[in-house]
Parts: sequence; structure tokens; C-alpha cells
Amino acid sequence: MLVATGGALGAVLRYLLTTFSKSLFVSSIYGTFSVNIIGSFLIGYLITSNVVYNFSENFIKFFLIIGFLGSFTTFSAFSYDVVELINSKKYITSFTYVFVSIFLCIMFAYLGTLLNKF
Repeated sequence: MLVATGGALGAVLRYLLTTFSKSLFVSSIYGTFSVNIIGSFLIGYLITSNVVYNFSENFIKFFLIIGFLGSFTTFSAFSYDVVELINSKKYITSFTYVFVSIFLCIMFAYLGTLLNKF
């Protein structure tokens, strides 16, 4: 139940943010890019946070990390965006998007863990 509830909320928030992003930019990659970076940061933060002690471990793990952030960030939308770029023969853009997304998502997950050391 925790995973399903968190997943539903994460998916709705991702939809709202990517829709908002499409109103600002022509391409959908910016919305997917943003939610993946934000989600990576929050996962890193929650894994190392003292917030864990204020909530049950099941709530943090199943509702927030697996449910909410698992559906908020989305590798499938990322993959779809890359395929669309390749199909549009935007090879340099697709390579750059893959490289920068992976690098920044890992970096922001790490920054999330560092935040709790201060």
C-alpha cells in the first residue's frame, strides 16, 4: 500500500512538472532531465538523512524512496526521449543528454548524501 500510494503521488507530480516544463521549452527532455536530477538528489538525501529516525523505516523505504521517488524519476521516459532524439537524427544532442543526465543524476545523489554530513 505504501509503494502504490507513493507511486501514484510521484507519477502525478512528475506529470505536472514535465507538463509545466513543456510550456517553457519546446522539447520534453528538460522536464525528464529535471525530475531525474531532483529525484536523484532527494534519494541521496533521504538515504543518509536523520529524517529517517523521525519516520518508520518502511515509510521512508517503501513510500518515499521506492514508491514516490521511484515513479517521480523515470528511466523509461528518459529512454523514450533518447530514442526520439536518435529518430530525429539528433545524435550529438542524444549523446550529450545521456552523458549529462547520468553524470548529473549521480552527482546530485552524492550531493544529497553530503548535505547530511553538515
